[in-house]
Amino acid sequence: MEKDFNEILETEYCEEFDEIRKKMMIMSYFKYGLAKDNYEKYKSINAIENIKKRLEKYEETKNTEFLADVANFAMLEFMFPSIEGAKYTPTDSGACELQGFSINEIRDYDKF
Repeated sequence: MEKDFNEILETEYCEEFDEIRKKMMIMSYFKYGLAKDNYEKYKSINAIENIKKRLEKYEETKNTEFLADVANFAMLEFMFPSIEGAKYTPTDSGACELQGFSINEIRDYDKF
């Protein structure tokens, strides 16, 4: 099953989601000021707590706008980590449990 990256991304990625996030980041620039100031210089906004709050709001309201907020706050935490020593380290799938079962796991289970 040979597929190139673009074929895979057709079903595994959402360009619309990225466009929504980008527009929200531009609006935030005017509404809140430079991200670098808010998250690095003054540390006046807590991205992690905002991720938690927006995820709760999504569960409460079912408004997917909050998921775009979650993604943007996650990106801001990635850009300006609030946790000392934070770094990007690629891991394998066993580093954090997946809640639920993937279709591949179910198919493999059915083989037994």
